[in-house]
Amino acid sequence: MPSSTYEYLGTKQKALKINLDKRIYGSFAEIGAGQDVAANFFKSGGASGTIAKTMSAYDMTFSNAIYGPEESGRYVVESRLEKMLRHEYDLLIERLDEKRGGETCFFSFANTVVALNYHKTNESHGWIGLRFQLSPRTEPNDVVIHVRMLDNDTILQQQALGIIGVNLMYGCYYLHQTPELLLRSLMDDLSTDRIEIDMIRFGGPDFRVVDNRLMSLYLVKHGFTNAALFGPNGQNLQPADTLYKKHIAVIRGRFRPFALVHQDMLQNGVAQFLEDPEVDPEKVVVLTELTLQNLRDGDDINEKDFLDRVDILGKLGLTVMVSNYTEYYKLVSYLAKLTKLKIGLIMGIPNLEFIFDEQHYANLPGGILEAFATLFSRKVKLYVYPALKPDGSLANCFKFQLPFHLRDLFNYLITNNKIEDIRTFNKKNLNILSDQVLDMIKSGGEGWEQYVPTEVATMIKDKCLFGFPCVVYPKEENEISSAEEFFGDN
Repeated sequence: MPSSTYEYLGTKQKALKINLDKRIYGSFAEIGAGQDVAANFFKSGGASGTIAKTMSAYDMTFSNAIYGPEESGRYVVESRLEKMLRHEYDLLIERLDEKRGGETCFFSFANTVVALNYHKTNESHGWIGLRFQLSPRTEPNDVVIHVRMLDNDTILQQQALGIIGVNLMYGCYYLHQTPELLLRSLMDDLSTDRIEIDMIRFGGPDFRVVDNRLMSLYLVKHGFTNAALFGPNGQNLQPADTLYKKHIAVIRGRFRPFALVHQDMLQNGVAQFLEDPEVDPEKVVVLTELTLQNLRDGDDINEKDFLDRVDILGKLGLTVMVSNYTEYYKLVSYLAKLTKLKIGLIMGIPNLEFIFDEQHYANLPGGILEAFATLFSRKVKLYVYPALKPDGSLANCFKFQLPFHLRDLFNYLITNNKIEDIRTFNKKNLNILSDQVLDMIKSGGEGWEQYVPTEVATMIKDKCLFGFPCVVYPKEENEISSAEEFFGDN
């Protein structure tokens, strides 16, 4: 059944192949946009060999009676999907395991979706998941995705949902040995103009070695979404759920490594952001953002280097965003769709220089003014950390040098409280240059520890991060890997 190679098949051919595989058998539960996934299996032929049951509990009372109520009152949420997967899978095992469990790989497929309404005024999105066995009478695996449906027609959205559901099932059964290939196959017969995948999560015994943070990176790398999010514990997060009705403070960097200057910038920038009377400290999310550009080493992305960085950020309790937004105004445009509350961008003087470099907006008809209309919207503010000039003097907003024709624009933003200096900082940290610290780490030189937080220095030494010359001892047989701790036995 499984294969590490990939032969492209259309939607109907994929559904037919699954239908003809006598080991695969299970249930479909679809809510909110028709039953197009199950319909693809019915239409392809041989569905009786695959489908035990299909259902769609549209009515909330019926849905609650089957799966239980949601505390949030919302039904298109991951917790609802989890309840659907668990209920339908457990029902299969309860009713069919004795009869055919010895030769069957059971599955439960579920989705909960809100499609375009009649007036076309809502945000169409949904949760889709598969709980499945790869061998009879083994613990199941889960693959869960969140999608945004972009077609401007309900019928087209339903069609796209049906396609991606078949792709998910096919990938889980036939491409699971290569998770990146499984992920890429989800968009077969689709395009990013029709559907966006902004979250994916693998779990279960057959995916113990899968790092979900790497899967987040692949979503952005392959253009399935422009931004992905995961928490300090490495668990992938759905951006809209995580950032909904939240104040957001963002710091962008390479964090290679995360040095004391980053720590000082972040702590003091966030503290100043919290001083804003409109900011509720109980509703603040702090993001450390890595862009694809900052992850590239030439044309490639060094995946180990990426994981080294996010290991450290996670250890420090930080939430990480991976994005394809090189320009800040695009980042703000994205975040402003997720929250109506305040957004604070924490940055150094070099980033401020980047923002005022007009060449980055040459492709916009309105140039820098068009970009700034988005960047400096009503709820956005820049907090700028100072730098040291070669002569030892301080570079900050009040000494910021610009071409003559941009000075009035800059003064306008300062006067209207859209840009301000980070007032509190440790001047000793201004001498820290990440590239120099990295060179010291790679060479095994002495003294680099004084430039990074203690936790960071410990991790670099213990795990030989960033090319630090040391020896990693093999784990004992009874030692649990971090991946196993995260996924558990599911």
